[in-house]
Amino acid sequence: MTPDLADLNAFLAVARARGFREASRTAGASASTLSEAVRRLEASLGVRLLHRTTRSVTPTEAGARLMERLGPALQEVEAALGAVDDLRDGVTGMLRLNVPVSAAKLVLPAILPGFLAAHPGVKVEIVAEDGFVDVLASGCDAGIRYDERLEQDMIALPIGPRIQRFATAAAPAHLDRHGRPQHPRDLLQHPCILGRFASGRLTSPWEFEQDGAVVLIEPQPRLTVGISGAIELGVEAAIAGVGVIHLFEGWLRPYITSGALEPVLEDWWQPFPGPFLYHSSRRLVPPPLRAFIDYIRTAPVELRVKL
Repeated sequence: MTPDLADLNAFLAVARARGFREASRTAGASASTLSEAVRRLEASLGVRLLHRTTRSVTPTEAGARLMERLGPALQEVEAALGAVDDLRDGVTGMLRLNVPVSAAKLVLPAILPGFLAAHPGVKVEIVAEDGFVDVLASGCDAGIRYDERLEQDMIALPIGPRIQRFATAAAPAHLDRHGRPQHPRDLLQHPCILGRFASGRLTSPWEFEQDGAVVLIEPQPRLTVGISGAIELGVEAAIAGVGVIHLFEGWLRPYITSGALEPVLEDWWQPFPGPFLYHSSRRLVPPPLRAFIDYIRTAPVELRVKL
């Protein structure tokens, strides 16, 4: 007996959510309906797919294997059906993007409003995090990454500013107290504000460059904030005089322009290549993603950082 497509979708939703009630919140079906669908699928396949207890639902070995292959396969089916709908009704559907926090702050605000206005039938979900995840396994259609973090078998498309810089800044009052650094090594005498990625890695060493000379320093953290959710706290702390901060220039520039922060060692700020939108080269491109790619290519947004 061939499994029903709806039952396969139900199993995938429950397996990802690790529970029937949790899955029902996003699947548009009741927990009992999902439970019955999984039972039908298990009966059809003749194997148990989920371990069920009163506290948790976890995939069996067979369920884990099915889940691994099923997600991309169902996305292919969804994309194929979406391509037909696209021809009939215009672009509709959901676009899910996995992006670093910096892209959510500095790249997408100048792109998404225009894209959504051009495609009223498309909905967008942004997952902003700085842990390196498998975009397809996480249920997203595409991701934004910097070039050194691109995965194999991915197609990359430039998005946003092609040149960015890391900027270093501090409150004028802080620099009045501690002095104004003349060389990156002078920062070792200053309390600094660092970030921590979800992996536990700190945003250090700080790297500076001038006339071909590269200097790396390990700053002394007075305050450490989580990259995924507390960067603004770090910026506000820098404005309050807690220490020196080292962050994307686009993030700090408004505060530098207003005078709340003063640039430090600006001649040493290091440029680096801008980010890329990437998606799988082995899948059909869903219509919402295709529309987003076309929008980026035909209506480029000027976000270049002035060096």
